Amino acid sequence: MLSLQQLTEQRRPARPLPSLKQQYQEYLLQRIEGFKNSLARDELLTLGDEAARELHTGTAGQFLLTEILMLETVDRLIQKRLRLPSYNKWRKQYRALREAQRQPIHWGLDPAGAVAFLLPRIEAMDNVLVVGGGAQAEACLLAAHQAEVTFVDADLGVVEQMETRIAGESLAGQFMAYVASLGEWLPPFTRELDLGIVDASTLSGLTHANRAALLLELKNLTRPGGVNVIVPGEGRAAPEGYLAHYPDWDREKLTPARRGKAAKTRGVIMVRP
Repeated sequence: MLSLQQLTEQRRPARPLPSLKQQYQEYLLQRIEGFKNSLARDELLTLGDEAARELHTGTAGQFLLTEILMLETVDRLIQKRLRLPSYNKWRKQYRALREAQRQPIHWGLDPAGAVAFLLPRIEAMDNVLVVGGGAQAEACLLAAHQAEVTFVDADLGVVEQMETRIAGESLAGQFMAYVASLGEWLPPFTRELDLGIVDASTLSGLTHANRAALLLELKNLTRPGGVNVIVPGEGRAAPEGYLAHYPDWDREKLTPARRGKAAKTRGVIMVRP
């Protein structure tokens, strides 16, 4: 994630994006694995039998039946059954879809909100943690910008809903979701966070001790120069109400709101020194 100075100087550290070919293969993998996970064991065995028959028919039995060969044949059958597009067709669709997904309004977000304000500074592979069901749209938006997004919530239903939504938008390649006891446990991370987001409505539903513990852990996970954002979420809690947890962090000012919108509807941005 770029700092304000790097953005001003138009310095973009080199983080090469995956090629379209790589992204296409990831798209196929997501759809195929999702289909497999939706099948019962008997249906999977039937699909395996179909793959074995196809292999025997196509090669007159003159081959060594290996696990890899079977898996490849099963995947090819699923791709055909799902009518997944060819690379050229997918590429045309992908560009239009990703362009739409990169816009805050695609997710029902205010283009003047805190996360939208940060978009010019987001880089591919940025390590992002999003906490709370009220920040689902922000998680989707950042996944569309090819950040590595980890989403957590205490409600299993919310997590499953989020996984379904991400898969439906073909954004699951760099996305993980967990059920977490907020203020008690978060998933482990192999590197520091570039960006942490939590929604105020989730914070307001926690006990004082768990709220303080969650924000302390979020701050400790964030790298120096990294950013934490508190967004409004779905309740009436104001993000500004939690600024006391960031006494030694720098607050970034958003651009002036249009049409007289109150600041609390847009979120707050805090930068770790």
